[in-house]
Amino acid sequence: MTGDAGSVEVGEHLDRASMRGRMVLAGLTLGTGVAILDGSVVNVALRSIGTDLDASLAQLQWVVNGYLLALAALVLVGGGIGDRLGRKRVYLTGVGWFAAASALCALAQRPAQLVGLRVLQGVGAALLTPGALAVIRTSFRPEDRAAAIGTWAGFSGVAAALGPLVGGWLVDHASWRWVFGLNVPLCAAVVALTLRTAPESRDPDAAGRRFDVPGAVLTAVSLGSLTYVLTAAGTLPPWGTAAGWVLAVGAAVAFVVVERRSAHPLVPLSLFGSRVFSAANAMTLLVYGALGSVTVFVVLEFQVAGWSALSAGLSSLPITVALMLLSSRSARLAERAGPRLPMTVGPLVCAAGALLLLRVGTDAGWADVLPGMVVFALGLATLVSPLTAAVLAASPDSRAGVASGVNNAVARAGSLLAVAALPGLVGLAGTDYLDPDAMTAGYRAAMLWCAGLLAAGGIVSWFGLSRGGPR
Repeated sequence: MTGDAGSVEVGEHLDRASMRGRMVLAGLTLGTGVAILDGSVVNVALRSIGTDLDASLAQLQWVVNGYLLALAALVLVGGGIGDRLGRKRVYLTGVGWFAAASALCALAQRPAQLVGLRVLQGVGAALLTPGALAVIRTSFRPEDRAAAIGTWAGFSGVAAALGPLVGGWLVDHASWRWVFGLNVPLCAAVVALTLRTAPESRDPDAAGRRFDVPGAVLTAVSLGSLTYVLTAAGTLPPWGTAAGWVLAVGAAVAFVVVERRSAHPLVPLSLFGSRVFSAANAMTLLVYGALGSVTVFVVLEFQVAGWSALSAGLSSLPITVALMLLSSRSARLAERAGPRLPMTVGPLVCAAGALLLLRVGTDAGWADVLPGMVVFALGLATLVSPLTAAVLAASPDSRAGVASGVNNAVARAGSLLAVAALPGLVGLAGTDYLDPDAMTAGYRAAMLWCAGLLAAGGIVSWFGLSRGGPR
C-alpha cells in the first residue's frame, strides 16, 4: 500500500472490532502509555530521589534530562530503523529495552548510576514511541485507522493524567523505586498482547537507502554538549565552558552541512523552506521548553512547601484534563479559522497562567495553585491540536511522518534545554531544592522566565503564520 507513512509491506489489515484488532490496539496503546507515564511520574519523585541518593540539583536535572536527551536525539532514528527492519520488531525491541532499563533504574544506588540508566531508558523510548503509531497506521483497515488512532491518542492522554497520581501514591506509600519497577510488568503485558497478534510492516524502499548515521551522531553530540554546558553553568572553568559551546555549535553547523549533502537526510532541511513549518517549530521549542520547566519547578516548590508527593502530582491534573476535553474543539476552531489565532492566543494564555503561579509560596494552598494551573491548562489545550495540524499542513503528504517526527524531537529538545538552563539562570544549585526560602525565590524567577518564553512563542506564531492557513 502507499500512503503518508510511506510504502509498506503488510500481510493483512485488521478489523478494529475483532478480538485480534483489540489486542493489538491495547498493546500499542499500553506501550505508549508506559513511556508517557514514566515521563510524568519521575518529576513527582525527584525530591524523594534526591534525599534518598543524596543527589544535588544538577544530578536531579540529569535524571530528567538524560531521558529527554536520548529521546530527542534518537526518536527520528527509531522511526527510520523501524521502516528498515520492521516496525513491530523495533517496537517490541524498544519495549523490552525500556523494561530492562527501568528495572535497573529501580536498583540504582548512586545518582550517576541512575542518570546513566535513564539515558538507556530514553533509548528504549526512542525505539518504541514512533513505532506504536506507525504499526497502527499500517496494521488496520483504512476505514478503521482514524478511530484506532483516536483510541490510541485518547488513552495516551489518560496515561498522562494517571502519571502524577500513580507517581505520587507510590512515593508516599512505597518508594520512588517503584516508579521505575512498575514499568516491568506493564511492558511484559505489552509484549504478551502484541508479539503474536500484530502484523509486521516495513518500507521496502528503505533497504536501498543509506541510513544517515552522521546526522544521528551529530544531533546527539550537539544536544548533549549544549545540555551539559547549560546544566553545569557556573561550575565549569572558563575553558571548559568555551569548549562545550564550541563543540555544541560546531556539531550543529556540521549537522546542517551533512543534511544538505545527504541523499537521504535524517531531517530534510527543505521542510524548513516553509515559513509556517519553521514558525511552528520555533513556537514548539519555546512553548515546550516552558511546559517542561513549569512541571518540574511546580512539583519541587509544592514539596518544599510541605505538600505530599501525591498532592504535588495532583496539581498538574488540570493540564491533562483540559487537553483531553478541549483539544478536539480547538482543532475544529483551527480548521475553520486557521492556526494563527489559537497558536498566538494559546501561548499568551499560558503565560498568564505562569504569572498567576507566582502566588505559590511556602504557605501555598489549593486556592493559590488552581487558578494558575487552570489558566495554563486552558492555554495549552488551545494551542496543541492546531500546532500539530499546522506542522502537517505545511509539509508534503509524502513527508507527513518525518514532519511530525521533527516536531516531536523539537518539543523534547525544548524541554531538555530549558530544564538544563533555568536552575542556573535563577540561582538554584546544590541542595537548594530542599531549602524553602531558596527554592521559592528560584521558583518565582523561573515562572517569570517561563512566562517570557510563552509570550515569545505567541509572538512567533502571530508573525510567522499566515492569516488564514494552512488549514
